[in-house]
Amino acid sequence: MRGVGYLVAVAMPVAAFAQSAPSAQGDVSLTIYNNDLALVQDVRQMSLPLGRTRQEFPDVSAAIRPETVTLNAGGTGIVEQNFDYDLLTPEKLMDKAVGQVVTLVRTNPATGAETRESATILANNGGTVVRIGDRIEVLNTYAARVVFPSLPAGLRARPTLSVTLDTTSPGARPVSLNYLSRGFGWKADYVALFDEAAGKIDVQGWITLTNNSGTTFDKAKVLLVAGSVGDGAQTYRGRRQVMPGNRMGTQSANRESLGDFYLYPIAGRTTVANAQQKQVSFLDVAGAPASKAYHFRNGWLSTQTEPQSADTVLRFSTAKDAGLGDALPAGTVRVYMRDARGQPQFIGENSIGHTPMGSSLALKTGEAFDVKVQPVLEKRDVIESGEWERTVRYRVTTPGKAPTEVTVDTQKTFWRTTMTYKVTNAKAVPVTVEVVQGGLDNWWHDTRVPSENIKGEQRSADERAWAVPVPANGETTLTVQFDSRY
Repeated sequence: MRGVGYLVAVAMPVAAFAQSAPSAQGDVSLTIYNNDLALVQDVRQMSLPLGRTRQEFPDVSAAIRPETVTLNAGGTGIVEQNFDYDLLTPEKLMDKAVGQVVTLVRTNPATGAETRESATILANNGGTVVRIGDRIEVLNTYAARVVFPSLPAGLRARPTLSVTLDTTSPGARPVSLNYLSRGFGWKADYVALFDEAAGKIDVQGWITLTNNSGTTFDKAKVLLVAGSVGDGAQTYRGRRQVMPGNRMGTQSANRESLGDFYLYPIAGRTTVANAQQKQVSFLDVAGAPASKAYHFRNGWLSTQTEPQSADTVLRFSTAKDAGLGDALPAGTVRVYMRDARGQPQFIGENSIGHTPMGSSLALKTGEAFDVKVQPVLEKRDVIESGEWERTVRYRVTTPGKAPTEVTVDTQKTFWRTTMTYKVTNAKAVPVTVEVVQGGLDNWWHDTRVPSENIKGEQRSADERAWAVPVPANGETTLTVQFDSRY
């Protein structure tokens, strides 16, 4: 309470404030999405009288979106609804009591005797100021226990939805309350045990569910939706570092789908407590094929005075055959390997997006200690325009006349760039390092590679890659020439 630690009491039955009071919720179902959103469906058994009445629904989510509320009860219509989210706390209780008369109960620390006196609360700003008779006091930490005669209007012990109903058919019936709420989310976490010698990987997938809605949902049926449904907000999608070798699959997973999203139900009923993380297993695959690779990407005209570590990359598939055999919700993959004593040790992690079944994945898990690459810009020479392009010919079309051709001289400067990539391997086994040169395009679409001592692969107009074999405890130098406009 703004730094004041006195006790607050209210002269009402203790049950009115019991934190362990039974929940008023009924049969609850939660559909939880990835993007801070959940659909709450709460079916409560109620007895509704004839005509207009005010009905309260306590224990709704404190992060409810009131404008999304729908209520279905046969023979009943909604006239008005209010969401009371001003929850009871000592600070708010004292704020709303400004100007009211309360009772201060003081205890003599020596004798334990209590004394009572009436006080008027004057202010509660950075401390509580009261008037007692003809004197003004500021309550300190051990000054008094404050007793209130009643609860101020509008304060609720629990988040409550108040609805005015107009019932034409009275009696007991199920009342279905549906609404969207913020404060929920889930993600997938994967534990992968990689056996490099066998070329196999064991993967266990965990759903990590969070509830920060301010309300606990007891014994709920929980359904998780993999995907971010549209909520009207404009979101920025940041780009993750992507290794070559990622390819999205085209296989349909054997899971229930809803529109363009996959569903992951949690078996049975579970309590989703407020301010809690809950983990549930949803994937357990052993012995799927996997391999390790090394990757290094160099920027255009980038040269290094010291060798740089190559990226260590783990490759595996989500295909039905020779893969994990499932669609993977977005999450984090944490990779382990066994040491010489057989103990699993953590070697790195990376994130994945929503991944269809049948995909090929390449995840950077770290940087290699023993495998290095040093790119060096050896030289850049000007190429005479005659070696590349000396004239340009255009076809000119004029209405009513035959097309003509026009040839013009063009003087352009081109460059021949010589790059070397020294790849070293301090491991006792040979390795192959994928070296990629980026920045080749720059919108001209005509960069050429007249010379290379290892045959490369043109991945795109912007990138060319080479698989560079390096012997155990040895080195290999890749030499490449690029002809470009810049």
